[in-house]
Formats: sequence, C-alpha cells, structure tokens
Amino acid sequence: MDLLNQYSDNNDPDSPIQNPNSPDDSSPPRLLPARSAAPKVDDTMLALTVADPKTLSKPIDPTQHAVGFNPTYDQLWAPIQGPSHPYAKDGLAQGMRNHKLGFVEDANIEPFLFDEQHNTFLKFGYAADPSASNYIGDFDALQKNNAASVYNMPHREQKKRRIEALKKKEENDDQEDDNENENNNNAGEEGIEIENPASEAWLLKNKKSPWAGKKEGLQGELTEDQKKYAEEYAKKKGEEKSGFGGEKVEAVKDKSTFHGKEERDYQGRSWIAPPKDAKASNDHCYIPKRLVHTWSGHTKGVSAIRFFPKAGHLILSAGMDTKVKIWDVFNTGKCMRTYMGHSKAVRDICFTNDGTKFLSAGYDKNIKYWDTETGQVISTFSTGKIPYVVKLNPDEDKQNVLLAGMSDKKIVQWDMNTGQITQEYDQHLGAVNTITFVDNNRRFVTSSDDKSLRVWEYGIPVVIKYISEPHMHSMPSISLHPNANWLATQSLDNQILIYSTREKFQLNKKKRFAGHIVAGYACQVNFSPDGRFVMSGDGEGKCWFWDWKSCKVFRTLKCHEGVCIGCEWHPLEQSKVATCGWDGLIKYWD
Repeated sequence: MDLLNQYSDNNDPDSPIQNPNSPDDSSPPRLLPARSAAPKVDDTMLALTVADPKTLSKPIDPTQHAVGFNPTYDQLWAPIQGPSHPYAKDGLAQGMRNHKLGFVEDANIEPFLFDEQHNTFLKFGYAADPSASNYIGDFDALQKNNAASVYNMPHREQKKRRIEALKKKEENDDQEDDNENENNNNAGEEGIEIENPASEAWLLKNKKSPWAGKKEGLQGELTEDQKKYAEEYAKKKGEEKSGFGGEKVEAVKDKSTFHGKEERDYQGRSWIAPPKDAKASNDHCYIPKRLVHTWSGHTKGVSAIRFFPKAGHLILSAGMDTKVKIWDVFNTGKCMRTYMGHSKAVRDICFTNDGTKFLSAGYDKNIKYWDTETGQVISTFSTGKIPYVVKLNPDEDKQNVLLAGMSDKKIVQWDMNTGQITQEYDQHLGAVNTITFVDNNRRFVTSSDDKSLRVWEYGIPVVIKYISEPHMHSMPSISLHPNANWLATQSLDNQILIYSTREKFQLNKKKRFAGHIVAGYACQVNFSPDGRFVMSGDGEGKCWFWDWKSCKVFRTLKCHEGVCIGCEWHPLEQSKVATCGWDGLIKYWD
C-alpha cells in the first residue's frame, strides 16, 4: 500500500487510491471499470430478426466460417438455394464437393438390396429409387416384367426355363442315340481296324483311365499261412477295440453283497431309512480337531465320497478297485453293502435327491444306475467314451435326467426312463471335468481340460457365457456355496477362485484361498453347511480349512498318506467331516 501511495496523486480528487493521512478522506473512492473476458457477440442479426421475422427463414450461407447468432434447426438444414456458383461448371461450389464429379450423398442400403437393384438395372434397364418410392429407367420394360427383379423371377419365366432345359436334354439324348446307331453301322466296316492294335479305332475302344483299378479275379480258398495270419490279425484288432491301452476289457456281471445283519428291522424299515430323530444340532459349524473313525475296505485308493442326502447316516465311496461301497455312519460304522459291476476304477458317484438310487461312472466307459437298497443295476448307459463326471438334475420332477461329462469333450444328456440321449452339449475343447447347476437349476456351469468355464441354459446346447483368460488353469472341482450366490473352483495353480453365479459370472478378485498344493490332482473343494468355512484336500494328504470372510487359513489336518482327494461336510453334524484318499482309507473327523 505504501508503494501504491507513492504513485498516487493526492491532489486528484477522482483518484481511486487516496492517502489515508489526507484531509479529504471522507469522499467515497471511485472504482475501476469492470473488465469481461467473454467475446463480444455481434447482435446485428438479432436486431434484424426483431425488425424482420422473415430473416429466420433464410438459409445460412455455406461459405461463411462463423455464425454470429443462434440459428434455428430449419436454417441449419435448409437446402442450398439461389443461382449456381459463378465459377463452377456444374453449379456447385468447390466447398460443397466431396467427389471429383460433384456431391455424393450417403444412403444406408443393405448390400443385398444394392446388388439386386444394380443387377436388375443391368439386365432389364430399370431399378427402384432408394431415396423415393418409385422406379427409374426403362418404364416399358418395367410394365412388361411387372416390376420383377433378377432375384424375384415370375413363375412364367421359371416355367419357360424348365421347358427349355427339358427340350435341351431331349435333344442331347437323341443326338447320343444317333451317334450310337451310326457307330453300330460302321462297326462292320471298322471291324478289321478295331482288331488291329496299331489302328486308331483299337486305341479309342481300349482307351482306359490311368486311375482305373485292376480287375480282381475271383478269390480262391485261403492257404494255411493266410488263414493263420487272418486269425492273428482279427484277434489283434479285437483287443485294440475292446479297451484303451491295448488291454482287454472283461465283461463283469453286475452283483452286490449285503454285509449287515438284516436288511429290515423289527418294524419293517429298510436299512437305508434315515433315523427319525436325525436333525441339525445347532446352526453354527465348527472346525474338526480329532479323528473319530476310519473305514478301511477298499484295496486301492478312494476317488470320491458322498453322504446320504439330508440325513448323512450313510456314506457312499467310489474305489479304484472297481467297487462301490456304502458305510454306516451313526451306528456300527461298518460296510453295509458292496456294489460290483465295473471292470475298471470308478471315477464318480452321485445320489438321487431321496438317496434310494445312485449313479456310478467308471473308466470302463459305463455309467450304471443302482438301487441303493437292493444293489440291483436298474440301467446302464454308455457312449463308448470315458465319463469323468455324472450329475442328476436337482429338480424333483427331473430326477430321470442324467448329465455326464465325457472324455470326448461332450456333455451328454440322457432320459433314464427311455434310455435315449435327449441332448448333447458340444462346445468344449477338452475332456469335461465338472457339472454344477446354478440359478434354481435353470443353468449349469461346466469346466474342462481346455482351462475354461462355460455356462449353459439347461436343455439348450448353446453357451451363454464363456470364461477363458490367459491366467486361468484347469479347474477339476467346483462347489456351490450354500447361499447359491458363489462358486468355488479348485484351480490347478494351487488356489481356490470364487465366481459369482449372477448374470455376469464374474471372478471375485477379493476372495482367493491359497496355501495348499493341488497341482496335478483333482482335489475336491467344499463348503460348510452354514457357508462360514471353505475346505479342500491337497496332494500331501492334508485337509485345509479357510474362513470365508477373511480368506485366512483356519486349520490344517494331516489326514492321509498320499493324496487327500475328497472331503465332505456332514449335512447335520456341523462339526464332523469325512475325507478320503489314495491310501484306500475313509476317515471321519470331529
């Protein structure tokens, strides 16, 4: 302020900067005039518009580069009017050209319609005008052909062409008959020449295609060496067809053995009937700590286990010793029945909703439908390929629908009542490993060796969602969260990934469960009934438990020697878990 006071003129009464020590400090200061950064707008046109309303209807000059007022829509899109441009031969200004011949207006015409009218004009001399509902060209030809295009030929023209084609064919047939008769007449004259190999007639008659095969003579009886070789060859081919790896597949008779004391109790109830007092003890699940029981009956590894639906008083196991066994959980803890019908290791098993029947899929390429109580095989299904996963439709009214993921990249759907294949879902590029129903069983998700996830509408063989990323690995096991909003997928890069089951089926990047080693093994992943815990086996025989919310490892149990391939949470006993491994044991933990 001192510097400003030095430059101010104290004697000037109009100065806006006054010395505070001056005697005339009571007069108000005069402010500087305001400055605006907005450009000045030419309001001449606005004034003319107010004076003459006809100005609004005048079009804008296309040669001007700036408009100093707000034009109306009609002025912006008004056609060019007035006399032709004085310096243009065709009357168009150079600024209005977009082609060397003038101005070309774009028109949205389908390629088929353009080709149709173009070819019609080339052939008949007329065509439909795309900018108006009329025709251009030769109107006499238009009336004669009834405005038909080259792709819409009238019936009389089609009939005329058919008649001409028939006449042409008849003329060709008559010509061939005449030529044959003429040849027969000349045969006597040329008979001597035909018999002479040096003549042209003989060459024409005996002309043969270089690709013509030799005429085979009649096959006589085979010699002893030929018979022996044919038998050995047929035997070798039969062995190759009978099984993969050159092994001969033996036909196994379906049978079952009951190991319990009696199949019905004193009240007449079946041994598979669930106890009436079986119900959930509490709402919260707890991580097991100790081993309660061990079932040992399989001579080889156990590939899968399944609890009896809803009650869990029995547990079904699929063994690599070709047998399926069912064990008592609540009472004796012994094997109740053995089902023998497969000739190779059993890959997967699946209960029906009520547990009275179950499916088994084996490496002998057969899917068998068993009666749980009697052990009889109700039906057998096969496509000649190895089934890797079997699944029944969870709906109560669709318990006769079987879906199987095969080694030939297909998901095959059977109607078990008729035994017919009703649908094939063929989009995967590798063997199908899992089938999981979502969205109230209207859709299902499949995973495959092609490292992708595909979502299908049930009954429609078209993929509605395809998930495949460069970072993805094969996912040999998938489990659905109890709230049906999430899918847990066992990825072979040693982590469990979570996908939503909503419309987008997106990966939840915030949830990842890691720490276990599953690379190379199809270890099962599962949830606790209340959804609080995620569990999985691993290749070192351990069973891992994670917290669903925090994704932290809660507990690790050393369960098996070798691979812990399967783990199931008991449906009612919330603190009990069953595991199975390649050591042939099934263990029950509390």
